[in-house]
Amino acid sequence: MVRGGPKLGHGRRRELGQSFQDGGKHYQRVRPGYPAEAAEWLVPAGARDALDAGAGTGKFTELLLARGLAVTAVDPSADMLDQLMAHYPDATAVLGTAEATGLPAASFDVVTVAQAWHWCDPLAASTELARVLRPHGILGLVWNQLDTSVPWVHRLSRIMHAGDVYKPDHRPLVGTEFVQLEGHVTHWQDVVGTNDLIELTKSRSYYLRAGEATRAKVLANLDWYLHEHLGHSEDEDLDLPYLTLSWRAVKA
Repeated sequence: MVRGGPKLGHGRRRELGQSFQDGGKHYQRVRPGYPAEAAEWLVPAGARDALDAGAGTGKFTELLLARGLAVTAVDPSADMLDQLMAHYPDATAVLGTAEATGLPAASFDVVTVAQAWHWCDPLAASTELARVLRPHGILGLVWNQLDTSVPWVHRLSRIMHAGDVYKPDHRPLVGTEFVQLEGHVTHWQDVVGTNDLIELTKSRSYYLRAGEATRAKVLANLDWYLHEHLGHSEDEDLDLPYLTLSWRAVKA
């Protein structure tokens, strides 16, 4: 059951993030998960309670549950949380944001934000997430991104409008409530069909916000690139290279 929480704030992040308010079932089906290594690196030994902020449909929540943690998942989209609870009923789902979780102070050993920190106000979110962490708790930030060091993937990402691509030495902005920020990179591959890539493109914020003409152009370019230029058949599986970039910081 999804519990109530604070409303979204105003501004550009809300405008962009609104594209994910619906379509949770599609997002759950087409978006990749995360390698277990990311959670192994982020979660401190002895942790019991985890908050997954901006949890979406639970792609990272799944890894936290697999590690035996009691997980609370917060997201501003009830549609996303409905999907999360359908797949991961052992989690507790709460409507809210990283800036205003509505949760008790000092309740968690680790807080993760996977594929969502760029939708947050990083300083306001840092203050709130530090509040709900116990002393010396861990903040973990995670991004999946296509490995654009591979030439065909680089062009694919441009056609898909796959969003920001961070360099491995990128340092996300966090508030002064956190210290000892360090990063980790996991190289892995997701097995996808060409139709899966088309559906993945439809889950991107650029596509969701676009008009019909722009959407048609994106899909036509993608169809040409995959099936004509690269010569893949529609039922062929591809090994799609990814990087998972993870950062962790300690509550000061």
